[in-house]
Amino acid sequence: MHAQNGGRRAIRALFTGLLASAGLIGALITPAQAATAPVAATSYRFASAAGDYIGQGRTASYSAPAAGVTVMGTGADLTVRVVGGGDDWRVELAAPQGDTLRPGVYRGAERAPFRTGRSPGLDVGGDGRGCNEVYGQFTVNQIATDASGAVTLLDASFTQNCEQASAPALTGTVKYHAFPLSYSYSSDEGEWIGGGKSTSYTGSTSTFTLSGSTSRLQYGVSGKRDYWTALFDAPSGQQLTAGTTYQATGVNGDAAMMIFGDGRACTATGTFTISKLVTDTAGNVTALAATFVQHCDGGTPALRGTIHYNA
Repeated sequence: MHAQNGGRRAIRALFTGLLASAGLIGALITPAQAATAPVAATSYRFASAAGDYIGQGRTASYSAPAAGVTVMGTGADLTVRVVGGGDDWRVELAAPQGDTLRPGVYRGAERAPFRTGRSPGLDVGGDGRGCNEVYGQFTVNQIATDASGAVTLLDASFTQNCEQASAPALTGTVKYHAFPLSYSYSSDEGEWIGGGKSTSYTGSTSTFTLSGSTSRLQYGVSGKRDYWTALFDAPSGQQLTAGTTYQATGVNGDAAMMIFGDGRACTATGTFTISKLVTDTAGNVTALAATFVQHCDGGTPALRGTIHYNA
């Protein structure tokens, strides 16, 4: 723990030194120009394997407002109903008895109304078709409720086998007023920070943070035994704006970035693109979508990544 914290302090000190030498620290930047706010997703998608009774081997997707998507119940036991294209679907997700759904993976699901012991509940049916027995699992990436307990946000996926565990699977995703929240990266062979791996992080396994302003912002990820931080600085005297790609050299007033994780850091160059950026009235960044390509210490191998925080 102490060694890791010391490593993080050293990394921050390194990045601060790089920005100071480039003259980027202390610049007075006005709040961001008005940006188009991200649009929340409300949708249902499924893919049915050949022989699956519920989905009949079909693949389909439904999105509001063309399709009607409503949520009933609470964070303990909820049902999403989807009506569109002549179809009528329902997806029930339930926590183990006495519990409440929260981000995570729920394995060993049984048919929701008849779940036993500590098993979570799942029950997906449509157009009059349903299972007597359910075998499966589901993942909750995001969920929120209001003061009354009603579900106001949901991002979940499921795998259901009808009647027996070996039956053809029905898989699907359901979103209700959900914004993207994730981090993914791919690392070339020989690239120091990512170690040549590719990994994705979502709300079911990881937590995310976002802070700063349009002159300098910081994004953090904790999950899968990893810690990641992404720092982005605007060019001297400017502000980060949506729809812009920046050359990140960290010198002569150029933009700067540093993506590091688990104690590994380097002098970074490359490019980053701000796809979406939203601030509050105080100028604090509240939503971000970005991509980056980073090279360590002038090398060729690249670390590439995609960031989503409520955008």
